[in-house]
Amino acid sequence: MPPAIPGFAHHRVPVADGVRLHTAVGGSGPPVVLLHGFPQTHLMWRHVAADLAVDHTVICPDLRGYGASDKPAETDGSGYAKRTMAADIVALAHALGHERFALAGHDRGALVAFRAALDHPGAVSHLACLDVLPTLDMWEVMHGVTAAVGFHLYLMAQPPGLPERMIGAAPDDFFGHFLDVWTNDRRAVPDDVRAAYLRACREAVPSIVADYRASAGIDIEHDRADREAGSTLRMPVTVLQQDWGAALGFDAAGLWRVWAPDVRHATVTCGHFMAEEAPDDIAKALRELLAR
Repeated sequence: MPPAIPGFAHHRVPVADGVRLHTAVGGSGPPVVLLHGFPQTHLMWRHVAADLAVDHTVICPDLRGYGASDKPAETDGSGYAKRTMAADIVALAHALGHERFALAGHDRGALVAFRAALDHPGAVSHLACLDVLPTLDMWEVMHGVTAAVGFHLYLMAQPPGLPERMIGAAPDDFFGHFLDVWTNDRRAVPDDVRAAYLRACREAVPSIVADYRASAGIDIEHDRADREAGSTLRMPVTVLQQDWGAALGFDAAGLWRVWAPDVRHATVTCGHFMAEEAPDDIAKALRELLAR
């Protein structure tokens, strides 16, 4: 049997024309939506979701273009904009009967969550972002040889064609590299889960590249427009990050405070895949956020 979140039911929920999101749902109580990162699926939340489902309705979708969700072809550069992917999540919650919900995202999912909270403040009651900076800030702090840690960002920012062919030539090597080097404790991603991640990514190279390409174009435009307008996140916000600021020379907490007046920022000692390496700590942080 493929790995799954125990006790969660699976649904394919229509969220836009021709797009259905594969979604695991469990528990009962106030709704919490958990968005996965790269190169993963909703399975990355398996431990945290089970914890929160004791007293919350927990909704774990595969993002558009990832996992078992639909992967529409990119046509005009907006299909994988975080604005579009955020609208998917709001539509998903509404389809499941929730007009307002807490939202947590990791990595790419955190960028979708960030955009959802900016675009739909009436729908998002609480926001948690794990191990990212907002897109505009991310590009501004990447410079010099230290930016080599983000080589994949530059590769997938290239025009359509070459990145897809290069990654598609050795997808397990490419995606597996990140599962290896971003994990402090390899046991956190057991063999069956790793295999599920690699299989899902292998089948989604064009849409994953389209997601990253959007973050080098249209997503920057949307963030810049919000910055110039003085838009901020109106809800309680928690940000958990590795100490990338010390390595790359920026003040992560300061950058987040510009966007989120009510932010609690903390650094972690585990690896990038913190919901799998330190699930008890992440569940505790989310419960503290939900209590604010």
